[in-house]
Amino acid sequence: MSLIPSFFGGRRSSAFDPFSLDVWDPFRDFPFPASLSTSSSESSAFMNARVDWKETPEAHVLKADLPGLKKEEVKVEVEDDRVLQISGERKVEKEDKNEKWHRVERSSGKFMRRFRLPENAKMDQVKASMENGVLTVTVPKEEVKKPEVKAIEIAG
Repeated sequence: MSLIPSFFGGRRSSAFDPFSLDVWDPFRDFPFPASLSTSSSESSAFMNARVDWKETPEAHVLKADLPGLKKEEVKVEVEDDRVLQISGERKVEKEDKNEKWHRVERSSGKFMRRFRLPENAKMDQVKASMENGVLTVTVPKEEVKKPEVKAIEIAG
């Protein structure tokens, strides 16, 4: 196992084709789980859609980056026990016999993310929209009633 990247050995690289040089993956030869290595087929699948989750006074808002996907290719589902599931699939581009690929970096495959929402989430009022490859899921919150504070007169 070499710690020096091999640009010309074993990886479809050519000194005359600048598009075929791969970026060195320092974890490629280590026995780590596949998710840490960029050279594994697992990481080339569109497995980990990046999601931001913020809580506002009115709602829980989740935003997922899903570039290149249409809203018809994405599912937003509500399950029992306040579980919100976002899933979908990006299809692999069809290969033409007359085309020569120099690099394939865009991921494809299925993805699924699940989030257990807190008790104050109104799971029956979930709304989702998609614009410019960003899925926004809004889950309204129940109003939290503050306990009524009653002043008690002190005798004496």
